[in-house]
Amino acid sequence: MNENLFASFIAPTILGLPAAVLIILFPPLLIPTSKYLINNRLITTQQWLIKLTSKQMMAMHNTKGRTWSLMLVSLIIFIATTNLLGLLPHSFTPTTQLSMNLAMAIPLWAGAVIMGFRSKIKNALAHFLPQGTPTPLIPMLVIIETISLLIQPMALAVRLTANITAGHLLVHLIGSATLAMSTINLPSTLIIFTILILLTILEIAVALIQAYVFTLLVSLYLHDNT
Repeated sequence: MNENLFASFIAPTILGLPAAVLIILFPPLLIPTSKYLINNRLITTQQWLIKLTSKQMMAMHNTKGRTWSLMLVSLIIFIATTNLLGLLPHSFTPTTQLSMNLAMAIPLWAGAVIMGFRSKIKNALAHFLPQGTPTPLIPMLVIIETISLLIQPMALAVRLTANITAGHLLVHLIGSATLAMSTINLPSTLIIFTILILLTILEIAVALIQAYVFTLLVSLYLHDNT
């Protein structure tokens, strides 16, 4: 029986009840914590990576923007662990769902924009009309800038969804081809299997990079409004 190509993107259920919430809550359980004064190598490496990422993202922010550091670090950890868990066989990746990515992107984008209008309303309004714009182009430029502002959360969500979904589909297709060729031609199977391994390594990198890109863009939106 042929498996549906998009079956892995269907939200799973347990006894007819949606299990997506449990899957979303599972990644934080994989982040180890320590109550001891001296940590082990795993927790030390984890803390070093968190500090490095936080320092790189928060370097361009002022004091008000750095209040978002905990939220941004939590966001990148959540997206990265969710993407990586989705590479496991018979698993489900919540970040392939556009609705979930929009649920992350819209509140963060809206919070950054509202903060900009509250604290620096002149600078926020100045983005709609760059200095030196010819008078006949002012109405059209304001409309274009407004659309570009409103489309930012959609671009965030679609970028993450498209990259993760495309990678999963490609791994699924190459894996199916490897299984089909295993009974036909062994040398070709070994070549395709090597490609599958390289593609899996690439997908691990994509999972981490997309988490970083999503969080970095949210950080840039925050920087523009603080």
